[in-house]
Formats: sequence, structure tokens, C-alpha cells
Amino acid sequence: MRKFIAEMVGTFALVLFGCGSAVFGQIFVGADSLTTMGNPITITAIGMCFGLAVLVMAYTIGPISGCHVNPAVSFGVFLNGGMKFGEMISYWIAQIIGGIMGAVAIGLISMQWTTFGANQYPDGHLAGAFIGEIIFTFLFVLVVLGSTSKNPYRGFAGVAIGWALAIVNIVMIPIDGASVNPARSIGPAIFTGGVALSQIWVFILAPLIGALVAALVWQVIKKDSDTNIEGTCS
Repeated sequence: MRKFIAEMVGTFALVLFGCGSAVFGQIFVGADSLTTMGNPITITAIGMCFGLAVLVMAYTIGPISGCHVNPAVSFGVFLNGGMKFGEMISYWIAQIIGGIMGAVAIGLISMQWTTFGANQYPDGHLAGAFIGEIIFTFLFVLVVLGSTSKNPYRGFAGVAIGWALAIVNIVMIPIDGASVNPARSIGPAIFTGGVALSQIWVFILAPLIGALVAALVWQVIKKDSDTNIEGTCS
């Protein structure tokens, strides 16, 4: 139960900080001066919000649950023997609930129920979004698996993971809003509906495929002495 609550709160914080930074900026500053898809400075700021959210939560709930806050990360850890199947499912449930709670908080704070920072790709860009989500999830989960293995820098895992997520978001936001995390996508899509909800399968399936590839690659390149740990900063 401690791990369940920790993952739920951690994912809640990720969605609120990350998606909230985009939504609140557009609503309260103005779409003309703050556009997630067109302003490089804004894209960088939002990407940093996602990354820093994971970084601070890693050192807050990492010793409790590992601070996965991402079904793709939990899937990668499971494939590498870091957790049992039933525990992974419980993590997934907690993360999805946390993502939904984050979207609800965004609606309550913004006092509107139309914009939640949902992931979407433009018409004709399905293949690019799908491939991008696979590649960048692969790289992100590989960072998680590598930085949390037995190595001299393990204590800095939260920093590496946070910066990795920031970079991923900065690159991917112009393409599809950047997901690499099904829980981050599901909550906002539920309330946004329409196109965002019809495209949600991309942001569930592609990250899981990316995590699978990361787990396979890590098995090949890791040292024999390396063992997957359950946590990010445990």
C-alpha cells in the first residue's frame, strides 16, 4: 500500500507539474505569447518542468517505491527481474489513477475543462509519432535501468533520469506533445476526449514497445555483476 500510494502521488505530481505548466501558461499568459508547439523557449520550459518533477519526486518517493511514475518504466524493470508481475500491475493502476488525479487538478485550478495537455499528433504523422515514442521511450528507460544498476553513480540516478526526461520532452513536444509514459497520456486524454482519446493507443503501445527494447538491450550490455533494483533512488 505504501508503494501504491507513493506511485499514485508521484504520477499525480508529474502530470500536474508537466502538463500544468503548458495549460496554465496558455490560459493565464495567453496563447499568442505562449504556444507549446511554436515557441522554443516555452518548449524548453515545459520539458524542464517534466524533468524536474521526476527528479524531485525521485528523491522523495524513490526510497519507497522507486519512483517509476510510468508504466513503461515499471514494464522495463519487470522484464529485467526487478519486480513481480502482480506488483507491476499494481504500479500501473496506481500510476493511471495518479495521472487522472493530475488532470482533475489541472481542471480545478484552471477552472476550465477543455485543455489538459493531452498528447496528440497532426494528421498524417502517425508513423512519425509512433516511431518517435518507441525510440525516445527506449532511450529513457535505458537511462533508468542503467543509472539504477549497481554502479558508483547510483546515488545520482534521479539527476540522470530527470535530465533524460527533460531532453526527451524538449525534442518530442513539437511532434506529439511528448509522452513516453502511458499514465501521463491517459489522464489528460480522458478529459480532453475527441482526437486525443482516439489516438491514446499510440501513447500506450509505443512506450511499452520502447521499454521492451530497452530491457533487451540492457540485458546485452550490462555487466554480469549488475542487478536491477526496484527503485530509482533506493
